[in-house]
Amino acid sequence: MSLTYTRRDIFGMIGATAAASRGPRLFAASGKPMRGAFIIMATPYTDAKKIDHEDLAGEVDFLHRCGVQGMVWPQLASEYPNLKKEERFEGMETLVKAAKGKKPALVLGVQAPNIDEMIEVARYAEKLQPDAVIAMPPKEAKSLDDYRAYYGALCKLAKRPVFIQTTGGAEGIEPTVEFIIEMATKYPNFGYVKEEHNPVLERLIAMAKHRPSPIKSLFGGAAGKAWPYEMRHGFDGTMPGAMYSDIYAQLWELHEQGKRDDVRDLFAKLLLVINLDAHIPGVRNYIFKRRGIFKTSKSRRGDHTWSEEAVAEIEHNLAALAPHFRVRLPA
Repeated sequence: MSLTYTRRDIFGMIGATAAASRGPRLFAASGKPMRGAFIIMATPYTDAKKIDHEDLAGEVDFLHRCGVQGMVWPQLASEYPNLKKEERFEGMETLVKAAKGKKPALVLGVQAPNIDEMIEVARYAEKLQPDAVIAMPPKEAKSLDDYRAYYGALCKLAKRPVFIQTTGGAEGIEPTVEFIIEMATKYPNFGYVKEEHNPVLERLIAMAKHRPSPIKSLFGGAAGKAWPYEMRHGFDGTMPGAMYSDIYAQLWELHEQGKRDDVRDLFAKLLLVINLDAHIPGVRNYIFKRRGIFKTSKSRRGDHTWSEEAVAEIEHNLAALAPHFRVRLPA
């Protein structure tokens, strides 16, 4: 899909988007709004690379103390492709128990390569009654009609908001803006979007013209690297990784208070550590252990070691951000 806008179009849409952001929102059955910093949770592992359920439950407590609005598991940042179905089920149960009585909305990831496997996972998640579910498109799809059948089946099964993550599906099949609007019109619990398909901003602007109905909530992703600009457009949130959750929570609060200069200044410090991902492999694993969130830095994607220079650079940039942490760094 190719989207082209004039300068006048863009500014007109920005105004319409900002107005829409002040409109009504569909809430989860729990009454929790689908807006804000919704964190993609990481999966902690023991030294033997089994899921550490104690740390997974502890991650929920960490996110609650950080003040985030939502938590999501398991997606790509959760190492979803490396998790067995039974591990996903056990992890979901751990999270539902740990999340009880806590502020953040819980969104369970139910994607699978095909519709049959997705239905099995979604049916299990539905029994646990999370606040919402999310699914990437099916990798085994052959056409957009396969996407229609997949999300249609999910919407009929789920009794709660259904997020679509626009990336991660079959190669060459785009979940177009028109497709998302069509499905959101047909299914009232659809229309919650985690947008990562390029051109991200143009697609978000186009969908924002259809809020608050049938489009309900628009989220960005990609570690929230464009979040201040997305917030300027009045979108509903972002779904980044969990390492700096207290910072994302504060950015949302500052945005809601209209403190854009403070958003800029805090985000600049966040970018220093986010940008290290491109240069120092495994930074996220280092940070999870360094912050005391997980006992190990293990990952099924591969193990990492860090040179003295790498550690010095991480710590130097982390020092600028650390005073803003709500969950303080261990000594």
